[in-house]
Amino acid sequence: MRLLLGASPSKIFHMKEFVEELEKINIECRLVLDTDVSDGFPSRKVSHWFQSKKKFEETKQEFKPDAVFVDRQRHFALDALKMNIPLLVHLRGDFWKEIEMAKKTLYKLPHKRIALWRWQKIADECFKKSSLILPICKYLGNETRTRFPQKKIATMYQGINPKNWYKEKEMKLRHPCVGFLQGSVIWGKTKEMLTLAKVIESMPEVMFYWAGDGPYRNIILSKLKKYGNFQWLGPLEYPGKVREFLSSIDIYGLASGIDMSPLTLLEAQLMKKPVIASKVGGIPELMLDNKTGFLVNKGNYEEWKKRISVLLNDRKKEREMGDSGRRFVKENFSWEKIAREFKNTISEQLEL
Repeated sequence: MRLLLGASPSKIFHMKEFVEELEKINIECRLVLDTDVSDGFPSRKVSHWFQSKKKFEETKQEFKPDAVFVDRQRHFALDALKMNIPLLVHLRGDFWKEIEMAKKTLYKLPHKRIALWRWQKIADECFKKSSLILPICKYLGNETRTRFPQKKIATMYQGINPKNWYKEKEMKLRHPCVGFLQGSVIWGKTKEMLTLAKVIESMPEVMFYWAGDGPYRNIILSKLKKYGNFQWLGPLEYPGKVREFLSSIDIYGLASGIDMSPLTLLEAQLMKKPVIASKVGGIPELMLDNKTGFLVNKGNYEEWKKRISVLLNDRKKEREMGDSGRRFVKENFSWEKIAREFKNTISEQLEL
């Protein structure tokens, strides 16, 4: 079988790992940056708005794929459909809720609304005409089935290579500390970080670090940076600086209003860190409550305080949760496992 994979720039690193495992089980792959092969309006590069389909046609003729796999719904996916190549869509987030959030926040201006309308139209066509939709968690799978009850849908979790996650030299951080590694790109996710204000204020003996960035950074910093036991570290180089950060913290925290499959939650567990995360979306599928960490109800700052205190006052429990977390992720989310499950899924669903 030949599989052509079109990856977004932010996911090309992880798709390379996926491809390595697929080729071990006799799936011939070609991985490309999707916009290098196909793009169009409303791309951020105006020069791409009138890009011809020649590159995609040449790639098709040269590689002769049996199917096309994409990690986002863009022009690359549309070209596959136009050329009657089976399309496999890895749905990484709740597209429909994210669209509604965007309309209410960053995409209010007319020209941005036009761009958003076009992305939504492309995505709708990709979903409706795809051969298989692969939501990134069971929670998202259920959401997708309510919208497309007649479509072939199967869960495909985010994979990870455990060998890439090992202890690095530690950063100079103040201890005890809780580290948050998350972006601030979608307000529905980011606003949960505001819950931490009361936690930080009431626990002056604990240091809180946030690594990440995005358009809502200043809103979060305006509420949190006034506390002496909070520090923003900015975005971290991936994966080296991320490993250093996770090597250095005592507890990993994820305060999110909605999330499907946050990769940092897997990374933190592989680094043997006990985790505390919001009980939303697909997060409960990526950890074991009370075994690899604690789930916290959205908006419950008292619960955050309680769980942080439990871990910092019981270092044995902290270590046990860290060890359990690494085992859990290795057993359930390695790219080797995800690749084999993917092969079985397309064999059963599409007979490829």
